[in-house]
Amino acid sequence: MASPATPSVKARIASWFGRQGMLAVLVMLGGFFSLATLRDETPVGSAAAEQEVRRLGSPKPGDSFLVIARDTDEDRTFATAAESAAVRAGWISAGITLGEPRDARVRLQQLAATNAPLRAILTVPECASWPVLTGLAEKYPTLGALRVLTPESTRWPVFLTRQNLLNVANQIVVVAILSVGLTLVILTGGIDLSVGSLVALAAVLSTRLVRDHLGGIHATPSGLVLAALAGILPCVLIGALSGWLRVAFRLPAFISTLAVMQATSGLAFLLSKGQSIYELPDTATWLGRGTGLLGLPHAVVLTAVVYGVAHLFLTRSLVGRHLYAVGGNENAARLSGVPVGRVHILAYAASAGLAGLGGIVLTSQLKSGSPTYGTSYELYAIAAVVVGGARLSGGEGTVAGTLIGAWIIAVINNGMNLIGVESYTQKVVLGGVILGAVLIDRLKHRGSSLHGRD
Repeated sequence: MASPATPSVKARIASWFGRQGMLAVLVMLGGFFSLATLRDETPVGSAAAEQEVRRLGSPKPGDSFLVIARDTDEDRTFATAAESAAVRAGWISAGITLGEPRDARVRLQQLAATNAPLRAILTVPECASWPVLTGLAEKYPTLGALRVLTPESTRWPVFLTRQNLLNVANQIVVVAILSVGLTLVILTGGIDLSVGSLVALAAVLSTRLVRDHLGGIHATPSGLVLAALAGILPCVLIGALSGWLRVAFRLPAFISTLAVMQATSGLAFLLSKGQSIYELPDTATWLGRGTGLLGLPHAVVLTAVVYGVAHLFLTRSLVGRHLYAVGGNENAARLSGVPVGRVHILAYAASAGLAGLGGIVLTSQLKSGSPTYGTSYELYAIAAVVVGGARLSGGEGTVAGTLIGAWIIAVINNGMNLIGVESYTQKVVLGGVILGAVLIDRLKHRGSSLHGRD
């Protein structure tokens, strides 16, 4: 006969392989979209300037260079960076010419007339194709052997560019934060359909407070923090109400949170009068658009902190173990002395509070509040939890798996956008992914049940 510890060991092994399997799926998706988005990438701006100066090499005494570019923001950045880097390398600058082909022609004629020892032209691909920069040896023989340098293209996946990966991370933060709260609820065997509307409610409450009572566009940072807390706290209370309704009246979580979803959505529209609220100061974007150490967006750092705290809460705290116990077998948990009612209320309050935090992040990203925020976010968050390996009947799941699930969904959406898949097809694909994850979960547990009977 198997020892009492055997099922627990098997469950842990299955959970580990489940997470590794989802991680493998994420890696395969990344590999597929990397191959599908291979493009010839040409560096621009400062990166292009640094590459050209490296190719320029070391100068001989008196060697000079000229920078030619268009009069655009991007090209001006390139020109300034190229001149500075080349001068530091020991070259003599003949100046920067910004504008059109005729401007470049005039400058070259001036240099040719003075017999200036020009040895290189640093420019961008668009300018290199100008007729004025072709056949320079014949047109301006006094300039000598003149090289025209442009940045070299490299073949690299658009999907794996740093900017794209940061965009994916920044775009998924709100759903990822909501997914943490839904993980807590699903662990207890429940569901919370109200998180999307709570996002809108938090956004409207905080922005209306800023507009009407905290100075609007002149609001101080401390006022913005106060408004954020004022947006989150009512969400926590509403979540606690959802949990209490389930415990006190034995209401199915689907019904109670559906009712709360409708009520809070209506309340958000009433408070905002159906309009978006834009009267926010520029500092309101610090959390949603700002970047910090290593160029990481503040919102991404906040999400990492939320996941870290949630992981410690579930794995190191007594309440975390109670969540698993209630979802695994509520009656057994009650007989073991677990305060089942309080655990349910805590899970829903935490889920709602994180939804409120997501609303604050979204407000900061968009610098406005609107009653339409959060539409369908609950579906994406539930999908992330399910794809991440959580069991809808409760008792099984991790925030690490949820994070992987959120990234899988984000990668699918981003990758399909990059390869030009239309939005309707994306919904079909995402629905198939969710259905597949649920079916795998059912088959896995059906196999476990059959094995247990054997």
